[in-house]
Order: sequence, then structure tokens, then C-alpha cells
Amino acid sequence: MTAGVPALDSARGVVLDTDGVITDSARVHAAAWKGAFDAFLRDHPPPDPGQRRPFDTGEDYARHVDGRSRPDGAAAFLASRGLRPDDAAVAEVATVKERLFTALLRERPIAVYPGTVRLLRALRAAGVPLAAASASRHARELLVRADVIGLFDTVVDGIEAARLGLPGKPEPALFVEAARRLGVPTGRCALVEDALAGVEAGRRGGFGLVVGVDRRAGPGTADALRRAGADLVVHDLAELLPTDKGART
Repeated sequence: MTAGVPALDSARGVVLDTDGVITDSARVHAAAWKGAFDAFLRDHPPPDPGQRRPFDTGEDYARHVDGRSRPDGAAAFLASRGLRPDDAAVAEVATVKERLFTALLRERPIAVYPGTVRLLRALRAAGVPLAAASASRHARELLVRADVIGLFDTVVDGIEAARLGLPGKPEPALFVEAARRLGVPTGRCALVEDALAGVEAGRRGGFGLVVGVDRRAGPGTADALRRAGADLVVHDLAELLPTDKGART
């Protein structure tokens, strides 16, 4: 069923995260979070001077917000700076982030990763059911704008997650729902994620194969994905195609 993609031969369905896996939008999310968090820290400086450093779009994004819902990500980062804001403050930061992200989307075209599109087309040609799943409320919009929505049998985005009351990553409910819609048990399904929280969710959800995508390729980033539960780590999904000889980690 997965002819042409040996690494996914055991998979009867594939679920992919959106930001950082399909679309090159993670950096836009990170920039919006930085604007929101840095403004909040200026207005509400942590009591410990050592925790007053600005939001880092690399380490802080990957550790605290990548793959999580906006409220969960906001709360996790602020807690890392020694702050315990109430629900209203967390909601305020999340709202500012959403406003900044929407503005950045108007300014910057969002590209798709060519290697991901090649893999999706190969799987589609082999008849493998495909799902996109993301905590972002913009996931479907980004897939439409990138003209790849037609490659997926189903999409479970942040809007659907809120409607269904699904908890955010690292809880696996979002991905389990995507697999359910494909009609494939999670144990026969592959999950592709770039976020640590998403990889952990895949492991918790019992996915038969969890592929970590290490776009940053920084010191220790591949190992971090493995520790979170990735069975296989690649820098680009084209590495899963036999015609590509890119090194896997």
C-alpha cells in the first residue's frame, strides 16, 4: 500500500502536523509569540532578574509553545519565567499572539516544503489515506492558500479541536481523532511531527511509527525528538523517498 516509500511500508494511514511539517509557518508563529511575550514581560517583569530575558524563537519556542494550543503555550512559557498569571492574563497574551500572527500572514506568503509535497503525492498515488492535524486554528486556511488541501482526506485543526473539546498536545486526542477519521487504528498509522509536544503525543497515542522532522538541525535537536518518542528523525521528508539519498539521523 505504501509502494515507493519503504520507511512507511507498515503504515495504513499517515497523519501529519501542519506548521513546520507541511507549511513553512512555524517561524511566523514564533515571531508572533515573541512580540506577544516580550511585550508582556516588559509590562510584568519576573521578580527574579535572571528570568527577565526575552522570548527566544529557537529554544523557548521549541520547548514551551510549539505544537501546543495558544493558552497552553502561553501558560507554559510564562511559568518558565517564574510567572503565575491568571486565566485572564494568559488569554490576553494568546489574543495578542493571534492578532500579530494574522497580521504577519497578510505580509508574508507561506510556502510549503517541496519534500513534503513530494512525499504526500507518492503516498496519495499509492492509495494511502492522509490527514493533516494541528492545534492551530489557521491550519486549514494555510493548506488552502498553499494549494495542498486536496492531498488530504481529512483535516483536524484547532477549530475542530475546540468544537470537540479535545485537549492539546502532548495529549494525543487531536491525532487520535485524525486517525479515527481515516478509519485506521493508531497502531497501523504513522505520525509526522516536528514539535516535541507533538512527538510525545504520538507516542502516547500508540501510533505505530512516529517520524520526527528536525528542521532546525541544531545541537541536540534530533536527540530531543528521539527522547520525546520519535522512532525516526529526518531533516526533510524527501529523505523518506528512495530516490533521495539524504542522510537520516
